[in-house]
Amino acid sequence: MSEESVLSFDSAGLIPAVVQDARSGEVLMLGFMNRESIARTYRTGLVTFWSRSRDELWEKGATSGNRLHLVSIHKNCEANSLLVVARPEGPTCHTGNSTCYYREFDLGRDLEGR
Repeated sequence: MSEESVLSFDSAGLIPAVVQDARSGEVLMLGFMNRESIARTYRTGLVTFWSRSRDELWEKGATSGNRLHLVSIHKNCEANSLLVVARPEGPTCHTGNSTCYYREFDLGRDLEGR
C-alpha cells in the first residue's frame, strides 16, 4: 500500500483508534471512530468516538468532564487503525484510573480460564 492510502473502515464503517497521552506516551484507551467522529474531532479539538453500544457519537468526557484534547492523528502502515495523540483532562478510564490498561494480563486466568 502507498503512503497515500485512504483509511480502511470495517463493514460497520468503523476503525479502531488507540489513544496515547501526548505527554507521557502512555496508552490510554481503545475506541472506535467513523468518518463523522473523525471530522468532529478535528473540528472541535475534542476526541470523539462512535459508541458501538449506544449507536451514536460519543465525545469522551462529555458527561464526566474527563476530556481528551486532540494533538494529532496518525494512521498505521495498512491504514486500518488510528493512533490518536491527545492531552487528557482527568483520568481516561471510567474506573477513575488514568488509563484503561491498568490490569496486567495473566495467561492462565485470562486466556485459559484457570
